[in-house]
Amino acid sequence: MQQAIINCTIHTGDEVFGKGVVLIENNVIQSVQKEVPENCAVVDLKGQNIAAGFIDIHINGGDQLHFSQSPTEAAIHDIYESSLQYGTTHMLPCLISSSHENILQGIEAIKNYRLKYNNGVMGMHLEGPFINPIKRGAHLAKYVRTPTNAELEEIIRYGKDVIKLITIAPECFTDEQIDMLMESGIVVSAGHSNATYEQAQYGFSKGIQLITHLFNAMTQFGHRSPGLVGAALSNDAVYTPIILDGAHCDYAAARLAYKCKKDKLVLISDALFLSKKKKEFVWEGFKAALADGLYRNDEGNLAGATISMADAVRNAVAHLNVSAEEAIRMATCRAAAAIKMQDKVGKIKAGFPASFVQFSDDLSLIQTMAL
Repeated sequence: MQQAIINCTIHTGDEVFGKGVVLIENNVIQSVQKEVPENCAVVDLKGQNIAAGFIDIHINGGDQLHFSQSPTEAAIHDIYESSLQYGTTHMLPCLISSSHENILQGIEAIKNYRLKYNNGVMGMHLEGPFINPIKRGAHLAKYVRTPTNAELEEIIRYGKDVIKLITIAPECFTDEQIDMLMESGIVVSAGHSNATYEQAQYGFSKGIQLITHLFNAMTQFGHRSPGLVGAALSNDAVYTPIILDGAHCDYAAARLAYKCKKDKLVLISDALFLSKKKKEFVWEGFKAALADGLYRNDEGNLAGATISMADAVRNAVAHLNVSAEEAIRMATCRAAAAIKMQDKVGKIKAGFPASFVQFSDDLSLIQTMAL
């Protein structure tokens, strides 16, 4: 039976459609229109706003479980269910630098999970282990390693259709290895990298069109050494996800980044855990404790974000001086485009999944409507 969502302002991703109707059948959007068809179930949003559900391409844990520590279906489901509470309907659980066995276990868990659930878990983000140890951040040093063709080939073969995104330090790769990744169809992101400006631009010329988290764990901008930050900001083809919590990146720096990137700036959570229920976390040598709303390690350094995608959207409006429509694009269709899934998710459009976030004019979340 068809369903009509009525009496709402629709942020389609292409335009804002006032007092529109979203027609749905079999969990798929059929059309966006003005008229309410006869003989269909009606959902009245009473003048509120609706957008495509947020997309988080970089999230590490849910309320209680961390995917790298526990690469299981239970951890994936915790991330999914926790994300729904904050308007995120599609996500890539992130597995950070780990043993080869842990990576394969994570891939297997995503495979099995997606066989059981037809929901917004789109695949996996593999962040490392092939990163630069100088810029490893909170990643455990013992797992950071130089790529070999054999290990890359196995990860690509085993992770087919599961790994949607991989973070690498491009300066640590041979041309053959970068080509191998590009040909696999996995979206490649530059991050945890000590690349020079020239090395970064060379990586971009090889097909890398995404960085992992702007400003964090990469060579910074200098007027004589522009680094990976300068390369990303000056290259029009490169998407630049950003952790917009005021701690991982000062809002002034984020405003400058927006002026440089505009339609390539993407919001991510990079949440260690959501909801701030998890007060302490220990995984081998990785330790984090929640203090003043942020996860920090024993030295007091940042060890993980706590924001949700809904927080990031509100922060974009409040601190980047952008419209709600623009902030929503950063968390939906632009995030989809960054991982080359713009034809599948991220808009309210015919043929796209019927997964939405409903919110008030002040961006307060009302409910998440998911598959």
